Amino acid sequence: MGILDKLFGSSKAEEKSGKILEHNGYHITAKPFKATGGWQLAGEITKGGKLHKFVRADQFTSKDEAEEFAIVKGKLIVDQLGESMFNL
Repeated sequence: MGILDKLFGSSKAEEKSGKILEHNGYHITAKPFKATGGWQLAGEITKGGKLHKFVRADQFTSKDEAEEFAIVKGKLIVDQLGESMFNL
């Protein structure tokens, strides 16, 4: 564990990918991370070698709950933005 990891509380367990879902040809991966108030909602959406990362202000008391909502948010991004998300 590096000095920055010690300062900011990062660990290998927190960095592991969470739940993964395929939705309309996109792969959504929940990637919540530990924050001061709980688990921060975050994730990644991939398709054909393209990657879109997202982080939202929502925080949850459990990692499982943050993963569930990251999948929901990822599906919403796919449905609303489609391919244009990769241009942001």
